[in-house]
Amino acid sequence: MLLRRLSSHLRRYLSSSATTSIPLPLDPDTVLRTLSVYSNDWQSALEFFHYASSPPSNFHHTPSTLSSTIDILGKHREFDRSRSLISSYASSFSSPSHLLPSFRSLFNRLAAAHLVSDVLGAFDLAENLGLRDCTTFHLMIDALCDHGHVSEAENLCLRSESPPFPSLFPPDTKTYNMLLRGWVKLRAFGRCRDFWQEMDRDRIEKDVHSYSIYMSALSKGGKPWKALKLFKEMQRKNIEPDIVAYNTVIHATGHSKGVDSSIQLYQEMVEAGVEPNTATLNTIVKLFCVEGRFKEAYCIVSRMRRKHRSQPDVLTYHCFFQYLTRPQEIINLFEQMVQAGCRPRMDTYIILIKKFGRWGFMKPVFDIWSKMEKHGCSPDASAYNAIINALLQNGMVDMAREYDKEMVTKGLSAKPIIQSNGANELNPLP
Repeated sequence: MLLRRLSSHLRRYLSSSATTSIPLPLDPDTVLRTLSVYSNDWQSALEFFHYASSPPSNFHHTPSTLSSTIDILGKHREFDRSRSLISSYASSFSSPSHLLPSFRSLFNRLAAAHLVSDVLGAFDLAENLGLRDCTTFHLMIDALCDHGHVSEAENLCLRSESPPFPSLFPPDTKTYNMLLRGWVKLRAFGRCRDFWQEMDRDRIEKDVHSYSIYMSALSKGGKPWKALKLFKEMQRKNIEPDIVAYNTVIHATGHSKGVDSSIQLYQEMVEAGVEPNTATLNTIVKLFCVEGRFKEAYCIVSRMRRKHRSQPDVLTYHCFFQYLTRPQEIINLFEQMVQAGCRPRMDTYIILIKKFGRWGFMKPVFDIWSKMEKHGCSPDASAYNAIINALLQNGMVDMAREYDKEMVTKGLSAKPIIQSNGANELNPLP
């Protein structure tokens, strides 16, 4: 209710040239939730950001509210505004370290846009603002690895002479782990194997995170039995598995031997005193769903909620939505999800729109779209393309054109859409 009132007030504010007073006391959580409503409208998000801290409000922006705004600006490639906003707020915080979340957002958005030189420029900006340290350097490297620029990241960490990063920030286990994870994300499994061996040649001590990352590589590379072997090697070396290592090997075991073997390993983990988390729950739920054992999947959700206080999150529900085959069961589960206070994400709506559209059930598609807007989610290009595809698949061409026009009016780019005859169309509908 508070969020709805704020959103309504902001709309009036944005449509008026007159100064409008702040309607309610603001707190960081409310500001963050309101910003999320405008994640696909950077201008309104930026207006609200300034509006929230303008007189007579006593609200002061936090590292989280600033970084959220930087992320929205970066999403829309407003990088000059991002850098300017960070610079203007540098003196507002008691320590430069409070800017780290904003630089993490900026690094990630620049790397996602494949602007590697601008990522380095952002690191220079961080240095000018007092953040020339290993933490900031690792944030930059992590962003590059996350978005496919692992070769560039590896050169910066291990071989760069200008600037001389290897001497300024000597590579350690954490550095190598980030690079290894980057190669895993690229699914360059041969390079992962070579890099794993290079860690030994470079005398880098491997920790539990190193093993977890490489076990993930082996599992994703179609060799889950090797992941199990590596897990046993780690235990022989007296490296205590943490929850991430257990979750990785539970996943690998499920693919190698089936979900029943994963349950045995889960019980071993509990007996070893390692508390399961929501990621454990999601791993096991997905394994059950893949095998069509939905009753047991529901049971493990109840069991972990009761025994370990592991609450299902949006990804838990996604596991069910992706594999359930009864429309009404999916609709009921979606309602339960909302009632339980688990807020759907944009990809939640997209999963459901695509699924019901593929089945030819358009009423749930329209209901889900309506609820998406009611829940304060501003549809992005992927959501529009999902509903346009669903409409075309069901012969509703005129309505598809209306959604296409609405998407273009909002400045969202059209992506390839599937026509009712199965052909791809690269341009907006005529």
